[in-house]
Amino acid sequence: MTVIGITGPSGAGKSLFCSYLEELGCLHLDCDKIYHTLVDSPSECTRALEAEFGASVIKPDCSLDRIALGAIVFAPGADGLRARLNEITHAFVLAEVRKAIKSTDKSCAVIDAPLLFEANFEKECDFTVALLASPECRLSRLTLRDNRTAEALRARMNAAPSDEFYSSRATYTVINDGDAEKLRAEAEKILRASIK
Repeated sequence: MTVIGITGPSGAGKSLFCSYLEELGCLHLDCDKIYHTLVDSPSECTRALEAEFGASVIKPDCSLDRIALGAIVFAPGADGLRARLNEITHAFVLAEVRKAIKSTDKSCAVIDAPLLFEANFEKECDFTVALLASPECRLSRLTLRDNRTAEALRARMNAAPSDEFYSSRATYTVINDGDAEKLRAEAEKILRASIK
């Protein structure tokens, strides 16, 4: 089995890129979706987050209040809190990723992880790809996708590592300027290279 790690900042086009790889036969493991599944109902993960960040981050139905938690961990100067959040959640997400890879009959899996390197998930991968885009492109995409203020989106963007952080660590770097056909061709090229 070939395992490819996909990462990059919010709004760079990771989901679209991964959807092309999925169409080409790869198992797509979206770490954000896995995380949401873990926190959308009572779980060991939500209990651990409540213990760390307090009852204010838990909704009455015992699911995680992601907006309340985001306000805490994306606030200015909250780097330590964000690191602690990641430390808690990465172990739960990685366990689910490993379980899915072990149980699939596909020959290729794609780990779609915004924090691939920070979580050390690249150790699970044969190759890694960094998706990058200009801040203007990213903000435009995030504005269309997320129901959040421009100020909140910029705060999230500013909290992300630099492009160089991603490109210096990845096997491949793909610049997503909005040309879907070019992005699809890059996905095909990288998949061909990775399964040689």
